[in-house]
Amino acid sequence: MRHDARLDLLDQAPERGTLRALDVAFARFLAAQDAHAPAVLPLLGALVSRQQADGHLCLDLASWEPLADEFAWPTSWRALVATATADPASLTHSILVATPDAGDHAGSPLVLDGHRLYLRRYWQHEQRVAQAISLRLIQSPSAPPQLAEQLARLFPAEAGDLPDWQRIACALAARGAFTVITGGPGTGKTTTVVRLLGLLQTLQLDHSSRPLRIRLAAPTGKASARLQASISAQIAQLDVDSDVRATIPSQVDTLHRLLGARPDTRRFRHDRSHPLHLDVLVIDEASMIDLEMMSAVLAALPEDARLVLLGDKDQLSSVEAGAVLGDLCRRAESAHYNPATAEWLRQTTGDDVNAWVRADAAPLDQHVAMLRHSHRFGADSGIGMLAQATNEGDVAKVRQLLRRSQTDIAWVNPSAEPQRLAELVLDGGARRFSARSDDASPQGYRHYLEWMRQERPRADAGAAAFDAWARSVLQSFGRFQLLCALRQGPMGADGLNRQVADILHRAGLIDASREWYEGRPVLVTRNDYSLGLMNGDVGIALRVPDELGVLHLRVAFEVAGTAGDTATRIRFVLPSRLGERETVYAMTVHKSQGSEFEHAALVLPDEPNAVLTRELLYTGITRARRWFSLQAAMSIVEQTVGQPVYRHSGLHAHWQVTE
Repeated sequence: MRHDARLDLLDQAPERGTLRALDVAFARFLAAQDAHAPAVLPLLGALVSRQQADGHLCLDLASWEPLADEFAWPTSWRALVATATADPASLTHSILVATPDAGDHAGSPLVLDGHRLYLRRYWQHEQRVAQAISLRLIQSPSAPPQLAEQLARLFPAEAGDLPDWQRIACALAARGAFTVITGGPGTGKTTTVVRLLGLLQTLQLDHSSRPLRIRLAAPTGKASARLQASISAQIAQLDVDSDVRATIPSQVDTLHRLLGARPDTRRFRHDRSHPLHLDVLVIDEASMIDLEMMSAVLAALPEDARLVLLGDKDQLSSVEAGAVLGDLCRRAESAHYNPATAEWLRQTTGDDVNAWVRADAAPLDQHVAMLRHSHRFGADSGIGMLAQATNEGDVAKVRQLLRRSQTDIAWVNPSAEPQRLAELVLDGGARRFSARSDDASPQGYRHYLEWMRQERPRADAGAAAFDAWARSVLQSFGRFQLLCALRQGPMGADGLNRQVADILHRAGLIDASREWYEGRPVLVTRNDYSLGLMNGDVGIALRVPDELGVLHLRVAFEVAGTAGDTATRIRFVLPSRLGERETVYAMTVHKSQGSEFEHAALVLPDEPNAVLTRELLYTGITRARRWFSLQAAMSIVEQTVGQPVYRHSGLHAHWQVTE
């Protein structure tokens, strides 16, 4: 193979942090496969590979300049890419690049679709997801008999002119094979889905003796456990007949368990050849689903099954490539209903949505409902206002909210207060919040550790007493969580966990001189089906007695009950049996998705970072139910609010055609 100086230049990119070694290796692979390929192709291949690692599905050749600026490309690279983008079709002269309608280059590693350049595998996933959803959109919507009557029963009319978006979401889901329900924290997504399941089963049992086969799922173990607990509590309050209530499931699986994950492979037991046995599939926390997983779900879904996606479109996207929920909800804020949908909703629900009718309405828009009223955060909630201002990119409002005294928000300027972290970790920085009328105050980690000691049962108290104690310790720990943006570095999860352990050790609250000690919180980072533990489960090391009354260290987890049992139970696991796990005083915002805490404290790094985005800050804020603390320089906060995430994708383009 001829020597190419441009490839030598690529070899320097990993040292500058602009490319990974894997990206460069892929570039060299392309160069070796076609010596006559355009000179720019190996470079573009490396960039596509890097884009995929950063969560993008493709390299957009129509908007490459920001990427060039971000990575500080040399002039020679810019000139090459400029030439290619002026005539993208020239790339298809190589056997390495195919077009969607190509036959000769069907095995090419790259696909050029318009102005988007893909790795073939991700282009195929995008096509499969788009086609599967499009087929569900064109199924003729049919309103079941008695729909209006049952909606009126589940959603009694209330005074006021505003539409009931929960009722609208249920109506749309009852007539379609595909529905997306999005909304911010506290807007009632879980309440809506419980009523939807009651509605669907009621309509089904009105004309059939066979109830619908309903399955519930979420991307992670933590998210599935939270949904299961919430649904279990609400089913009993649902205004439906008792025989209907008995058919509504509360068991929630992870997507991997639902599809039947196979060890050491990307494939699942359920696929197009072996579909899932269900009539309705509801997936919560859909913002966490990457493109490849969505492709697997849709492939395993029976053609006549109904799919309902729930999630907050403004949260962080999946760790892996793609932002499926974000692509589906790009126009959710304005709804974009057509006149026919608006009239049908008026007749069926009594809700007037004419203000959300748009001339450029598309088929997908008729299957998306956005919940707009937060029941968690009132009009005077600092957390609610901060989340909204962050989501809107309103830097001035964010600055104002952080700098004024709040009952539920505290901001700490790290450069001015060197002891900030110890105060936050030990007592939650309680003195920084304005007094509340209910005398409640935020807690730090001191609370659960003192509770652990004070409430410990006698050694001979019995298994039930130790189960109850472990449950109370886990719940006490869950009142507070330290969040961060990064994995590595002093302000990343690894560095913060070491700092927090040192602070608690010096305060006499833990003995961190050894790896395993009582009170150590751990996060499971990989599903372990043999132990019944899922990625995201949190446990705490506690000393509990064996059959002879001798105390041993075990890690206590609160896990879902067996099928048909809605109550959770405590599982004690030997520390040596835990596989991939990590200490979790500090947790990345990404890993906190699907969780809520009474008090969430977010620590941002001192220097700007590409990870610091508007969506990350919004997600961190909305993990808090009652108190939110932010430790960050104001300049970092402002840059974060002003940096929204945009993932390059062609998925949304499939549904831009208006009706």
